[in-house]
Amino acid sequence: MWNEPSLDELKKLPKLYETEDQPLSAKIVHEHFFLAGCDWWICEFDGEDLFFGYAVLNGDEQNGEWGYVSFRELKELRLPHGFEVDRDLHWQPKTAGDIPQIKTYEKE
Repeated sequence: MWNEPSLDELKKLPKLYETEDQPLSAKIVHEHFFLAGCDWWICEFDGEDLFFGYAVLNGDEQNGEWGYVSFRELKELRLPHGFEVDRDLHWQPKTAGDIPQIKTYEKE
């Protein structure tokens, strides 16, 4: 993984289930990872390996979904020619509702 966040940086994220009472659109997205047409927006972290957030794979926004992803698996993901998942160093935390690719399924 390029620009891998440190464990200390990630431990500043809300713990898993800490924001479960918030509407999806109000959840703060703290990290953004990407590779080719894939994006992972991260809202919570268990402190060891598991993220909760939203993923769009292969640019398929229609089938994007909320769920869990392993940090270890993101770090191990490789494409031909050495491409790896990258961390968006310019990312500024914002609500999921402010990210056009994220579907919150809530009535506005």
